[in-house]
Amino acid sequence: MKALLLGANGQLGRTFLSHGGLATRGAVTAATRDGRLVENGQAAKADLSAPETLVALLGAEQPDVIINAAAYTAVDRAEQEEAVATRVNGEAVAVLARWAKAHGALLVNYSTDYVFAGEADSPYREDATAEPAGAYGRSKRVGEEALIASGAPYFNFRTAWVYAPVGHNFLRTMLRLGGERDELRVVADQVGSPTDTQLIVEGTLSAVDRWLAADMDARRSLEGTYHLTASGQTSWHGFASAIMEQAARRGLLQKVPTVHAIDSSEFPTPAKRPAYSVLDNSRFAQTFGCALPDWKVGLHRTLDALARARG
Repeated sequence: MKALLLGANGQLGRTFLSHGGLATRGAVTAATRDGRLVENGQAAKADLSAPETLVALLGAEQPDVIINAAAYTAVDRAEQEEAVATRVNGEAVAVLARWAKAHGALLVNYSTDYVFAGEADSPYREDATAEPAGAYGRSKRVGEEALIASGAPYFNFRTAWVYAPVGHNFLRTMLRLGGERDELRVVADQVGSPTDTQLIVEGTLSAVDRWLAADMDARRSLEGTYHLTASGQTSWHGFASAIMEQAARRGLLQKVPTVHAIDSSEFPTPAKRPAYSVLDNSRFAQTFGCALPDWKVGLHRTLDALARARG
């Protein structure tokens, strides 16, 4: 297997590289927007905001598997930059899909809970109606529709509330604020499933392994959209409270700040957030025989990694 990893400097891309499992399966070319890795290594250049430039890279690398871990994820800024978000999350995916179709490559794409309106009261299944409430969700839905229309071999993994020991994410922001303040105010009326990037990487590798081992007919039966998230659910307030408590136990915080629960109306943002964005992940677990544990397992794993890094 020869893999092309796009977005190698993002939190998911960096987890793919540090995890090492992808490299054990064959050659891996890491690609970033500027051709450099955060860890000062060299990479191929891949700018998804200029989708037409991707064809040359694909032609040069000739990957068997394309893992698109690159994305426009600035949810609020997307309200003013929807065209840019759509180029990265939608039009670039269409370019990748056309190439994958023509060359028989597997395209792995990551989407989001934001493709749903967030007004449900039970976990969203894969076939639930996509009704994005904001520009970010709309841009991701454009990518999903491009995949479906392309006829390419693909996995479209919807995930949610993604975090890692590296990069910009809610967990790292809470740890920084928890070290600076005695009190925090966090919304309690938005519910979802915090998902660490290691779970996403391991789930992806399980799915890719199954696809590579299958014959053509079996591959087609595996392909499509799946929900790849941790199990269980909590609010942002519940997640923040758990972060503080567990971080203090590991010495990552000297004290546990008070975390006050507030309504979303008290913390207005340019983009509307889904009130309920729990995704039903049972189809993924059943299809690929891959356990998707409770979100607290990923939290412990991530904080343990940060504690080890601190020494």
